[in-house]
Amino acid sequence: MLSNEVIGKRFGELREKSGFTQSQIANYLQVDQSYISKCEKNERKFSIDILQKAANLFGCPVDYFTNEESNYSPLPIALRAESVEVEDLETIAAVNKIALNLRYMEALLRGE
Repeated sequence: MLSNEVIGKRFGELREKSGFTQSQIANYLQVDQSYISKCEKNERKFSIDILQKAANLFGCPVDYFTNEESNYSPLPIALRAESVEVEDLETIAAVNKIALNLRYMEALLRGE
C-alpha cells in the first residue's frame, strides 16, 4: 500500500494531466473542492469509493493509487469544450471503465 502522500500526488498528477480543475473533479465526485485539495496535499485521506470513481474518470486501475508496482498507461481521449459539466465527466468515466475492462480481458487472453 502506498502512503497517502504518494496517493495524493498521483491523484493530483492525473487530474492535471487530464486538464481538470479541483473544482470540476470535486463536483464530479460530489465532494467539496477543499476535500480534493487537502487529499492532494496529504492533509486528508481519499476514501476507496472516491479513488474508484476517480480511477474510472482518469482511465487507470484503482490499484494505481494504492500499489507501487501498478503501472498506468493513459487511455487516449480528446475533449474540446469551453466548459465541462458533471454529466460530461460521468460519460468519460463510463467510457474509460469499458476501455479498462477491455484492456484487462485482452491481457487475460494473452495469458498475462
